[in-house]
Amino acid sequence: MINKNVNTVQEALVGIENGMTLLLGGFGLCGIPENCIAELVQKETSQLTCVSNNAGVDDFGLGLLLQKKQIKKMISSYVGENAEFERQMLSGELEVELIPQGTLAERCRAAQAGIPAFYTPAGYGTEVAEGKETRDFNGKTHILEHAFEADFSIIKAWKGDTAGNLIFKGTARNFNPCMAGAAKITIVEVEELVEAGTLDPNQIHIPGIFVQRIFQGEKYEKRIEQRTVRTKN
Repeated sequence: MINKNVNTVQEALVGIENGMTLLLGGFGLCGIPENCIAELVQKETSQLTCVSNNAGVDDFGLGLLLQKKQIKKMISSYVGENAEFERQMLSGELEVELIPQGTLAERCRAAQAGIPAFYTPAGYGTEVAEGKETRDFNGKTHILEHAFEADFSIIKAWKGDTAGNLIFKGTARNFNPCMAGAAKITIVEVEELVEAGTLDPNQIHIPGIFVQRIFQGEKYEKRIEQRTVRTKN
């Protein structure tokens, strides 16, 4: 098997340049590629178009890139937790494309499967449909959506092997699987990296064919965006 392991996050991100389009996995702050995002901040890579379910929070996740104004355009389905995102959007400093969450997932999955475009009823009759081709199926109008054309997918898994086979844990199995293989190069950071052949084939969620680079991350913070607790009686 091809050994896809790289030793450091710096090696993993080789080739990412200013102005590129990146798919970044995670849902809220769950399952985000923390190490890769931190390294992009350090590299000061800028003018990025970032595709992600959300824009992180002010001081964590993609919010760190927003703070440094390294993101030119944000393509997301939910952005309600980030005050800096709101400020940049309202001031015109940041280009924003908001799309339905299911459409976001399907545009990733279509890119993964090599499907250039698809029709969906989601968003018809709203701003989402403006300027897009429409077609009726079974009496319902659908809009044409195109698969993402991204340079890199950057995702996080719980466990992986050196051949790139991946296992996700809990809610972290969100946008990460459909972003694997949805760009020219897929980079994966994992909490635990094992030798090829170690993982139970029946437990693998994403096969290594979708992955080009994999490394073991470190120091995962795993924040919770909003913690709600019950008052003890």
